[in-house]
Amino acid sequence: VQLQASGGGLVQAGGSLRLSCVASGRTFSSYAVGWFRQAPGNEREFVAAITWSGTNTYYAGSVKGRFTISADHAKNTVYLQMNSLKSEDTAVFYCAAAPRSLSTALVFTERGYDYWGQGTQVTVSS
Repeated sequence: VQLQASGGGLVQAGGSLRLSCVASGRTFSSYAVGWFRQAPGNEREFVAAITWSGTNTYYAGSVKGRFTISADHAKNTVYLQMNSLKSEDTAVFYCAAAPRSLSTALVFTERGYDYWGQGTQVTVSS
């Protein structure tokens, strides 16, 4: 599976962006897909995840209520809608996929995912 993340950019605080993660080589069927981010000098951290069925979504506390993860089966794409952006959201955002159902413990961790996209930069100016 190859993952292509896009949609990053420069936005003012309070603004919105929508990130996309498109899979090729295999469909996302039965996968869990997550978004992680890494700010300069920080470790990569979990942002959000969704089971491909869309039944379950997961969010980091720092983004809950502002970010929404969703899936479009027809386009084999997972989106991350980011609203009310803050300067502390500035980071490189990565999408990742796991070809299995993930336990609640693993869905929040990098080691739960097998495939990673190249990252897209999000910069929020204050």
